[in-house]
Amino acid sequence: MMGKMSASLLQWVDERLPIVSFWNDHMARYYAPKNFNFLYFFGSLALLMLVNQIVTGIFLTMHYKPDAAMAFDSVEYIMRDVSWGWLIRYMHSTGASAFFIVIYLHMFRALFYGSFKSPRELVWLFGMVIFVMLMAEAFMGYLLPWGQMSYWGAQVIISLFGAVPVVGEDLALWLRGDFVVSDATLNRFFAFHVIAIPLALLGLVVLHLAALHTTGSNNPDGVEIKKNLDDNGIPKDGIPLHPYYTVKDLFAVSVFLLIFAAVVFYMPEFGGYFLESPNFDPANPIKTPEHIAPVWYFTPFYSILRAVPDKLGGVIAMAAAVGILFAMPWIDRCPVKSIRYRSRIFKLLLLLFVISFLGLGVLGTLSVSPVNALLARIFTAVYFGFFVFLMLFSGREKTLALPDRLREPIIPLAQREGLHWHWVRTGLAWLAATQFWRKLSSYYEPVDKSIKKTCGKYCD
Repeated sequence: MMGKMSASLLQWVDERLPIVSFWNDHMARYYAPKNFNFLYFFGSLALLMLVNQIVTGIFLTMHYKPDAAMAFDSVEYIMRDVSWGWLIRYMHSTGASAFFIVIYLHMFRALFYGSFKSPRELVWLFGMVIFVMLMAEAFMGYLLPWGQMSYWGAQVIISLFGAVPVVGEDLALWLRGDFVVSDATLNRFFAFHVIAIPLALLGLVVLHLAALHTTGSNNPDGVEIKKNLDDNGIPKDGIPLHPYYTVKDLFAVSVFLLIFAAVVFYMPEFGGYFLESPNFDPANPIKTPEHIAPVWYFTPFYSILRAVPDKLGGVIAMAAAVGILFAMPWIDRCPVKSIRYRSRIFKLLLLLFVISFLGLGVLGTLSVSPVNALLARIFTAVYFGFFVFLMLFSGREKTLALPDRLREPIIPLAQREGLHWHWVRTGLAWLAATQFWRKLSSYYEPVDKSIKKTCGKYCD
């Protein structure tokens, strides 16, 4: 009886709000490529971090005072007097850095496997707008603790808008709400951080997912699974998103949360990269910190800004470093998506791009010196050179033939091509022949046999 009533109620609701059909279209009967690997975890982890930031932000807002005279003390009150306030604050501050880690890895995976190419240009563009909005959200939230680095970091970044010709000074004044960073600035940033940008982010995430589910997900081979259907119209190389990838993502979430919890409980400041030591002092407009630098996730672009001697030129270069990513679907004209089948030249270019980005990030945390400035200019040239060379040679790049069907999520070592993989195979063969490895294997073999015996007994 209860089963019939539940079914009838569900049918009644579904006729008026198609929950079941929505679930089937986007989860149970949404077919994703069967060869996703670990690099495809970061999209769901980014969604997890968005939820974490919203939920912890709500609780922080209950006790935070957006007032220049009380903001710093209200954060101290949250940390010391509010029940579990220290945990909520650390989850929020650590979550901000974790958010950018998974976002950067998510973007790298898109570059790695060509997920920005046709027919997924809109997926990439929505993702890039989300990235820009996240930077704005993080920058405005950075001011709210009203510590020394928050205050002076905001002062430096807002002053950059003054370099824009004609409207620069008025734009900087509008952002501050005053001639200096003050209570008006704090109130504006609080409103944007808590209400305006989160609402925009949620809308953009919905559009990003809608565009993704319209075109379908890319995969490590860059082969469109919708072109190879069975008699029922189901992709031969596809599997339902639920339960296969939801379970897989739950495993990734479990591992991620273990690492996240370890950072929150044991090293929430993370050596001054997540929470800088100057920010434990209240903002002082007449005392400048010894070294003003933004949070680590802004430092690659901050290094590009500092690499250009001219203020306006630095601002343009920094904006171009982000803006040029929007054009990636049209800069890379190679018809092959995945790096698995791209040329060695592309692999080298992408490697240099990643090294330059990481190098700029490290340099952004360091003080200005002649050596650091020279390195920043070299890495900046490599960063932009990646896009220039890609635009020039990608259209006539020599690539490998694409397979008709999807291959393994991780290509076995024996099947990998290239001289460097030959060296890896040779090194591993030498290691396997050593006495040390044989002795290590003798300890492992009994454990392996025990696992297989137990599995054979209980798993069948």
